[in-house]
Amino acid sequence: MSIPDYISANFQSLLRAAADGNLALIECTDAVTAEPRYVICGVGRDGTDLVLTPFGHLADGNPYTAYLPPSEPRARSSPT
Repeated sequence: MSIPDYISANFQSLLRAAADGNLALIECTDAVTAEPRYVICGVGRDGTDLVLTPFGHLADGNPYTAYLPPSEPRARSSPT
């Protein structure tokens, strides 16, 4: 599986923000579920205003059970 270019570019931006000390963990509200999400954001400035760029949120619960490694096939739902 190949990682799309825009994802790689966002990851490079995340690495630069981390190296520069420009990351923040922000509590946000999920737009669909209204549940709290803890979002990793890059922090920049536009004049005197702060600009937050969300990169993603931290996994709820145990992240080891939330994701399958690339070597494992995806779980598929059975046809009904």
